Amino acid sequence: MANDAPTALDLPMVDPLPEATQKYFDVCQQKLGMIPNVLQTYAFDIDKLNSFTAMYNDLMLGASNLSKLEREMIAVVVSSVNKCYYCLTAHGAAVRQLSDNPILGEQMVMNWRVADLDARQTAMLEFSENLTVASAKTTEADRQALRDVGFTDRDIFDIASVAAFFNMTNRVASATNMKPNEAYHAQFR
Repeated sequence: MANDAPTALDLPMVDPLPEATQKYFDVCQQKLGMIPNVLQTYAFDIDKLNSFTAMYNDLMLGASNLSKLEREMIAVVVSSVNKCYYCLTAHGAAVRQLSDNPILGEQMVMNWRVADLDARQTAMLEFSENLTVASAKTTEADRQALRDVGFTDRDIFDIASVAAFFNMTNRVASATNMKPNEAYHAQFR
């Protein structure tokens, strides 16, 4: 399996991979044309990989009133604040794909505030940005601003959970010098 040098740390993948992990990687290869470097990085410890993928799959693909695009937009805004090269590249590509709008993907990565967003999306992203910059300053007024544009309390929990997850992954990616797969750079442009 080709490794796009996901990390500067010496974390060799378990070899051989457990059957379930290999099947998951095969599905990634089939659907994405690659195995994301984040997964290869975590594959030094299958329990950590399984925890990471379970949380990611639940937050990004599980039941929610947030669309997949909205969740990817949150990932990009958080990653932009944190200047996470890996996540900006990977999730910027996802925004381009899901929106079918390469300009939106670039705007989200560079400065989401220049994008043509509706009031609901703007409130969601302001909340996500504020959680990233100063989570302890979150007040009831911040939550009410989300309710005022139609989000439920469950939606607010989902927004916060996606933002928190990417704050964590951004820090791991930065700390390990994780590099995005080169394929992300050219996707959906």
